[in-house]
Amino acid sequence: MRTFVHLVLFVCAIAVAVGAFLPVAGEIQPSNVALVDLRDGFSAGFTVEQVEDQAVDFYRSMTVLLLVAAVLLLVAAVVGSHAAGWLAVLVGVGTIAVFGWRLYDRFGDLVRDNYDTLLGGRWGLYLTGGGLIVALFALLVPKERPAT
Repeated sequence: MRTFVHLVLFVCAIAVAVGAFLPVAGEIQPSNVALVDLRDGFSAGFTVEQVEDQAVDFYRSMTVLLLVAAVLLLVAAVVGSHAAGWLAVLVGVGTIAVFGWRLYDRFGDLVRDNYDTLLGGRWGLYLTGGGLIVALFALLVPKERPAT
């Protein structure tokens, strides 16, 4: 990997790790979303306020998947492993995409009617999503040719 790619991946890992603790939609933080909710969807009786106030164990929350993506990006930055970088991007983007899909599936009307307030100023989504997209582009940079 090129040296600047290592640096960019390191900065992306920090952005994803910090974004894992900030709100991603409305007042919903990744620590409020259980992995079961990502797998099965939000219950029919749930409201957005109940999702915001949900008490989820740390190791069973969406934060863990985002932190795994951040650690894999850090490993890719330090070691130079393209495989770890691609796995981090897949885990992170997959987590954010499934969350968005489940949120829209259950609260679609609310999201459509209030998207400007639900998505305005959500630094967790911006940092995590932005860090993953920049990491994706950094991983597309070709490797250095060996010196002859």
